[in-house]
Amino acid sequence: MKKLLSVTLFASVLFLSLSACAQGDKGARPSPPATAVGKSASGATITINYSQPALKGRTIGKDVEPKEGQVWRAGANEATTFQVDKDVKIEGQTLPAGKYAFFTINKGDEWTLIFNKTWDTWGAFDYQKNKANDALQVKVKAGKTDKPMERLTYLIDKSGKVSLVWGTLKVDFTVM
Repeated sequence: MKKLLSVTLFASVLFLSLSACAQGDKGARPSPPATAVGKSASGATITINYSQPALKGRTIGKDVEPKEGQVWRAGANEATTFQVDKDVKIEGQTLPAGKYAFFTINKGDEWTLIFNKTWDTWGAFDYQKNKANDALQVKVKAGKTDKPMERLTYLIDKSGKVSLVWGTLKVDFTVM
């Protein structure tokens, strides 16, 4: 009987361990993880970690986030993180070196970009209680792309221009 109990206990522990490992495979998610890395013109390294939702025939703002007037995690799953290794200026405003949760608010043609010190969070669900931890908010204009992008993608060019591109939506901001 003890042998049967030991085998059952061992099998249970093994099963739970394998289940935990499988849940940790972020690449198997419908919105897989992605990273964009680049340098600003001032030499700061910019790293954006996010999850890439796909449109799958849905319409941004209607069927899928970002919905107008609501805080969005600027990706899927965990909050998108924005990290710089040096102090930078974003649209002319100072952001100290560090790691931040990156949120946006879609206000039609104008968007608010939010850099929040509480970066280790799921989505934007706790944003309101962490709003006091905003390091910076800037406003930028949204535009359109010529070539639609099925999956949310961040691009960083050599001049320090960062672009959030999804569907025909394009939101640019400069990091100096």
